[in-house]
Amino acid sequence: MSQRKRTRVISVGDVLIGGDNPIVVQSMTNTDTRDIDATISQISQLVDAGCGIVRVAVMDKTAAHALSSIIDVSPVPIIADIHFDYTLALLSMDAGASGIRINPGNIGSTDRIAAVIDRAKEDNVAIRIGVNSGSLESDILETFGSPTPEALVESAVRSISLFEDLGYTNIKLSLKSANVMGTIAAYRLISERVDYPLHIGVTEAGTVLRGSVKSAVGIGILLHEGIGDTIRVSLSGDPINEPLVAYTILSALDIERRGVNVIACPTCGRTVLDIATVADQVEKRLQHVTTPLTVAVMGCEVNGPGEAREADIGICGGKKTGLLIKRGEIIRKIEPNKLVDTLVDEVIHLADDMEKGRL
Repeated sequence: MSQRKRTRVISVGDVLIGGDNPIVVQSMTNTDTRDIDATISQISQLVDAGCGIVRVAVMDKTAAHALSSIIDVSPVPIIADIHFDYTLALLSMDAGASGIRINPGNIGSTDRIAAVIDRAKEDNVAIRIGVNSGSLESDILETFGSPTPEALVESAVRSISLFEDLGYTNIKLSLKSANVMGTIAAYRLISERVDYPLHIGVTEAGTVLRGSVKSAVGIGILLHEGIGDTIRVSLSGDPINEPLVAYTILSALDIERRGVNVIACPTCGRTVLDIATVADQVEKRLQHVTTPLTVAVMGCEVNGPGEAREADIGICGGKKTGLLIKRGEIIRKIEPNKLVDTLVDEVIHLADDMEKGRL
């Protein structure tokens, strides 16, 4: 893996981004921001899943005014997502937003952007310049013919120049496309030209299955090359899946481990355990565990102990009985109908011991 590119450090509320600071996982609520209770509830779930920043949609003035109540109880900085109407950015900052995300392709004239920057200066509110392939400036599209990586970079550089001319540098950048390779190319190009922190991700990635794969490829390649300071995995549906996939990517790259990593055998003719069901149950029941642990679910007594040797703890199924294994050592036999409950209990106890320094 390449050494992470050292970008300048900016602040989003009390979260530092860039430089040597940890890569920040973030997500976006899909509740109606005007529904304060529902939005607060979802923010809490996302924070529990590991998000260090949460973004919310601000679609009108009512949503902007709702932000103050949401921000008052949020344990992490809140980013206001703004499109088209720059006055919503002003209202969001008045409500206490730690950052705003604007798209230069649809926010309007230079005077409107200047008004946003002037307000941001008052409280050092972070601004993400979010360039998307679907909303580039018309003259840039005309020049490049399509939303090429070079076109995305041109849009970003233009906005950076404007922000710097207006005396504001507490910014980060994103250049997103639904095209994985195009996204990678755009981030590579912009990383060579500027030192602002980069928020990376593949936009409109799709369903949990396909979107996770595309995000793992796009985000994974960039992180492996040392590019990226914050990440979001964009998936359709429940946003709780986004930080879970994000941490799986970070763990696979040995960048950061958080929570339980369930490894499970792919099954074969020897398998006597319903691996898919058991592994899914184990994973869901251990989502609340934040201690980094590798948990194995294996399908037969032949390969189980060997394959699970590198795991902190695991189970393997047999025809009449199962086995509980800790770091390659068989601890005891388990009745097949108690495999999941036993493993979950053992993982929780192990995590508690590790957190309290008993191991």
